[in-house]
Amino acid sequence: MRGGVRHAVISPGSRSTPLALALAADDRLTVHVHHDERAAGFLALGIGRGTGVPAVVLTTSGSAAVHLHPAVIEASYGGVPMLACTADRPPELQSVGAPQTIDQAHLFGRAVRWFAEPGVADAAVAHTWRSLASRAVAEATGLRPGPVHLNLAFREPLVGEAGELPPGRRGGRTWHEVPAIARTVDADLAPVLNPRRGVLVAGGGIEVPWHVVELAQTLNWPVLADPRSGCRPPGPATVAAFDALLRDPSFAEAHRPEVVVRLGEAPASKVLNQWVAASGADEVVVAPAWLDPDRGAAHVVRVEPSAWCRVMAAALDARTDDTWRRSWVEADARAQAAIGRVLADHEEPTEPFVARTVAAEAEGTLVVASSMPVRDVEWYAAPRGGLRVVANRGANGIDGVVSTAAGIAAGTGEPVTVLVGDVAFLHDSNALLGLADRGLDLTIVVVDNRGGGIFSFLPQAGSLPAERFEQLFGTPHEVDLPSLAAVHGVPAFNVHVAEGLVPALRAARAAGGTYVVVVRTDRHANVAVHDEVHAAVAAALR
Repeated sequence: MRGGVRHAVISPGSRSTPLALALAADDRLTVHVHHDERAAGFLALGIGRGTGVPAVVLTTSGSAAVHLHPAVIEASYGGVPMLACTADRPPELQSVGAPQTIDQAHLFGRAVRWFAEPGVADAAVAHTWRSLASRAVAEATGLRPGPVHLNLAFREPLVGEAGELPPGRRGGRTWHEVPAIARTVDADLAPVLNPRRGVLVAGGGIEVPWHVVELAQTLNWPVLADPRSGCRPPGPATVAAFDALLRDPSFAEAHRPEVVVRLGEAPASKVLNQWVAASGADEVVVAPAWLDPDRGAAHVVRVEPSAWCRVMAAALDARTDDTWRRSWVEADARAQAAIGRVLADHEEPTEPFVARTVAAEAEGTLVVASSMPVRDVEWYAAPRGGLRVVANRGANGIDGVVSTAAGIAAGTGEPVTVLVGDVAFLHDSNALLGLADRGLDLTIVVVDNRGGGIFSFLPQAGSLPAERFEQLFGTPHEVDLPSLAAVHGVPAFNVHVAEGLVPALRAARAAGGTYVVVVRTDRHANVAVHDEVHAAVAAALR
């Protein structure tokens, strides 16, 4: 495929038969078949997230197409390229009660970068198909990558053999987009940054982390690094335990910045976001999309963050005084030691311990679920390099996490570990359909606390009677997760003690293929260990 598309995810259906047969007949494509359209959508999302190239995801008409909506929403808000192709009935079958027929025009609303409904497939317009496909890929992979929706009507007969593609243009079709960044314009922000005390807050969506480090070295500022940023390897500016540090009022007040530069997506830490909002600092937001939920930004630069960092580093004079940066980095070192000591003291596995251990042991890519896993990895994982960390933080939902991880593994061919809670695992249990036969190097780590653990940290836990809280928020379940995996032919390990986690992870990795590692934890004990860690960090800062 001239646009680089190499994967197609197909859910079985009748009306989509012509395109399904054509995709399967093209040996340039790897075809993944999935029974469940919602999981198929997230599988395609994972391929796009892992490779940067959109995958085709194909459904039949009717409610089948609707099941793509959660993945389309995440792709839109997460900036992930995707080609959502929904088969449809022809015009003569619309609005007359034909089965499996709904209004699919603009089905996904404004969530898509482009919608096209080219009409019934007909040889008379075959000369337009390459142009349609070319624009679809271009729209999905532009300056703001995201999903494209092609609603494709087919008339019977639906079964046949794929014919030759229409001839392409000599040399192929190309498209170009010029980033909206100019050295002269961005250099105007130099007085805002130099020579004031500031921090770089690095979140997801940074293409070249080294350029962030380069700017930090020029400014002698710390980098408060979300693990998704790629800016978290050990280094002279890396601060990983920023959430724990800023929970200490004395440290937070003494380290009030004059400038905060937010790069890419915001980290999950509410403590960090509140500290920035209350600091009174000049806030600069650098991201392709408009990301200013607190309405506090004094300057918004809509561009890929690392490109901006490269320009700014060249425009600024290097600062030699490292006192400010060093105070952050030394505090981070004390915090990391305190976190390690507390977690090592518990014989039973705790959720911060699981997150820290998985982040240390994973290879290739680590996918973390929204809710508590993304927070625990952000707050407690030690600095390290050589690991890509991703999460579906576009819409911050818990749906499709395992399917996304499977898509990344399928698209990249590299080992993938996913850290997910039990509710999110159950929510995406159809991801297990056929998973054992997909030939993926995938380790699924499930923190099983028998319910919605994040709610134990929210006001509902303290303001409601225990019975009502459990009914509506704790939502305990009695599903045997290893047995659920076994039903789908996926082997599982049970981990009941902390010292058993590393051997289980290494055994799964050594065996290859797909494995589930279930770690039992306690929701009440989990709240207590978080408090214990924060108290230990505060003591270490004294």
